[in-house]
Amino acid sequence: MKEITFNHPHRQAHFNFFNSMNHPHFNICANVDLTEFIPFIKDNHIPFTPSIVYLISQTANQIREFRWRIHNDKVIEHTVVHPSFSVYTEVADVFSFCEVDYEASFPVFVKNAQKRMEEMRKNPSFSDKDGRDDYLFLSAIPWVSFTGFQHAMQSHPTDSVPRIVWGKYFEDNGRIKMPLSVQVHHAVVDGRHVGHFFQNFEGLAKEIAST
Repeated sequence: MKEITFNHPHRQAHFNFFNSMNHPHFNICANVDLTEFIPFIKDNHIPFTPSIVYLISQTANQIREFRWRIHNDKVIEHTVVHPSFSVYTEVADVFSFCEVDYEASFPVFVKNAQKRMEEMRKNPSFSDKDGRDDYLFLSAIPWVSFTGFQHAMQSHPTDSVPRIVWGKYFEDNGRIKMPLSVQVHHAVVDGRHVGHFFQNFEGLAKEIAST
């Protein structure tokens, strides 16, 4: 973890402007193309949810701004950030948080995530570790191919953890697409970075499917 110093006054002004807002977050929803990826995981009997969590986590970790967090009006950069995603439980009709350590290896991550998901289904948790913000908060709405999304969250103290949600995938003119919502704090992440996230997400999915 290291502190980020903005060397140009314009970048510092950008940070100050958005960091002073009551609601400094913005959200972009788009349909990502998974035409090659979905058949690949089905043919290889790879579970869907850990696969999507991996794609999101790997993509986010490769964009440094997605690892930036605001601490007392200063910006720090985590070396790595870890997914905390929702899973449904066997003990109630609401979800549990499921935290998994990030792992760059796709097969290793999927295996670890499957194990954690089974644990959380039986012994759910509704809190992350105190004092940590090296997370990506992820969730799924698998019943709806949504076109917009809004998160419940506190405005204060500063919460700069990205929120990313995926929805029900569908076929569109012979292509398989899935809605993806990315919400970020505008003081640390700009629209260009979110655009790169969507592009890199699709590229990673195609790369894995071609292996």
